[in-house]
Amino acid sequence: MTRLTHLDEQGQARMVDVGGKAETARMAAASGRIRMSPGALAAVREGNGSKGDVLAVARIAGIMAAKRTGELIPLCHPLALDAVSVEFTFENDAVSVMARASLRGRTGVEMEAMTAASIALLTIYDMAKAVDRAMVIEDVRLIEKTGGKSGPWHAPE
Repeated sequence: MTRLTHLDEQGQARMVDVGGKAETARMAAASGRIRMSPGALAAVREGNGSKGDVLAVARIAGIMAAKRTGELIPLCHPLALDAVSVEFTFENDAVSVMARASLRGRTGVEMEAMTAASIALLTIYDMAKAVDRAMVIEDVRLIEKTGGKSGPWHAPE
């Protein structure tokens, strides 16, 4: 049976000790999307919403969130990230996000990438909710990770 790493032998929550791990180059990518009405999609695409350029603000929010993941997710290590990127793509009825985080360190950056994607999507919702309160955030997930003892991992198609 696979053991949850954030639980000790008695089942109590703990922070994983990464002090003995080797530093390696690590990267993680996460994606997600927000479905919305044609009117909301047009407002986001044109960047003329009442709150300004939606995607520019969402990009900054995602980057800021990745940098604060250790404060937001219990038991996550605070990390000195080397890079974070947040990119958007328009779909027929949605905006998709791809967030990447990287560093050279002793623990992975999966949570940082997923936090960046999630907060970027929530920011889009916040900025476009005056046009469409029925938007749906979906499919936030890890796409890939590299580095560390376990090596590379890619999400199944």
